[in-house]
Amino acid sequence: MEHPWGQASLANLVDLLVMLVEAAGAVVIFVGAAIAFTQFVGAAIRGRHTAGFVPIRLGLGRFLTLGLEFQLAGDILRTAVAPTLREIAELAAIATIRTALNYFLNKEIQEARTELRGLSEMTAPGPGGTARGTP
Repeated sequence: MEHPWGQASLANLVDLLVMLVEAAGAVVIFVGAAIAFTQFVGAAIRGRHTAGFVPIRLGLGRFLTLGLEFQLAGDILRTAVAPTLREIAELAAIATIRTALNYFLNKEIQEARTELRGLSEMTAPGPGGTARGTP
């Protein structure tokens, strides 16, 4: 006896879920880009040095990483219902590319955090009330 929903209904439900998850990923990336752009414009108007842009890059990197995770989740959902060999191969290629992007984004975020930590240590007041690294 066939399930009352049927295979077609399940495929339609999964397609809807894929669209929702991918839309969530796109919204996350768009919101992150909009926030970063707004912060960038504000920092540029205030005449910040290039070091002032590191926190902006960090924030954008976090949004991009999260958005890519949503996109990958959508790709995985897409192959949840009776995947063909071709769909599995496409998922493997997409997952590899997105995982590599995530890896390099996370690596850049870690480097930016280290850079930011170094900058804050250089400008933090030392024992004599002056910034470290200054005479």
